[in-house]
Amino acid sequence: MYRQVEDAHDLVQFNKVWESVWREKGYELEYSSNALARYVVASPEGQIVGTSEIKPYVLGQSAIDEIAPFAEHPSIIANQGSIGEIDKFALLKQFRGLHYSGELVSTAVHCCKTFNLKYCVTLLEPVFCRALRVSFRVPMEQIAEKTFYKGDYVIPIVFDLEEIYRNTNRYDWLTLPDLANAR
Repeated sequence: MYRQVEDAHDLVQFNKVWESVWREKGYELEYSSNALARYVVASPEGQIVGTSEIKPYVLGQSAIDEIAPFAEHPSIIANQGSIGEIDKFALLKQFRGLHYSGELVSTAVHCCKTFNLKYCVTLLEPVFCRALRVSFRVPMEQIAEKTFYKGDYVIPIVFDLEEIYRNTNRYDWLTLPDLANAR
């Protein structure tokens, strides 16, 4: 289960989780002020176990362009104004696995569908990147070699999240509010 961060209590929980994961991975903490949406992923008992934040991406102006050549990617160039940046994509170590990873990706798909975004750019930890590609068959493209950034290696990725929300039947792990009633 996931929900959008809507109040100060949720924001405290959101920050607690991603900060914990970033410290574990050796990443530098970096706070954002321009999020389109923030989400928390919760266990059935209500414990917050994961986070995601989606920010607007502006071609050639977003800081992520300094790490990888997102601004040169044809799909990004062709769809300016319909691109998001995924940040703080995090699961606490003891909750990493198929179920919660699916919920985490579902938050990004939900946000993209809500804001009519087609693609998202992000930097992924290599093991998580492989899991999304192999286990979840998330439509994604690695646009450069893995690179060392703020404490660990990351892989620059372009996600085609429009492909997912337009073809929900192909992704059995996907949870969206409107799918709960349709299934």
